[in-house]
Amino acid sequence: MKQGIHPEYKKTVVSCACGNTFESESTKDQIKIEICSECHPFYTGRQKRVDKGGRVDKFKKKYGM
Repeated sequence: MKQGIHPEYKKTVVSCACGNTFESESTKDQIKIEICSECHPFYTGRQKRVDKGGRVDKFKKKYGM
């Protein structure tokens, strides 16, 4: 690798909107994220089903079925 052309890779603090923080490595000093594995519904098991009721009826009404 060529010397002097690569960014400095350092430890950084990643903070989530839910308040969770953890340490990782990056070229940035601090990273702010909106969702992490501690608050993501898929990983926590609190996943809500989005109600898509009425879409089939709307389709049938639109195309006269």
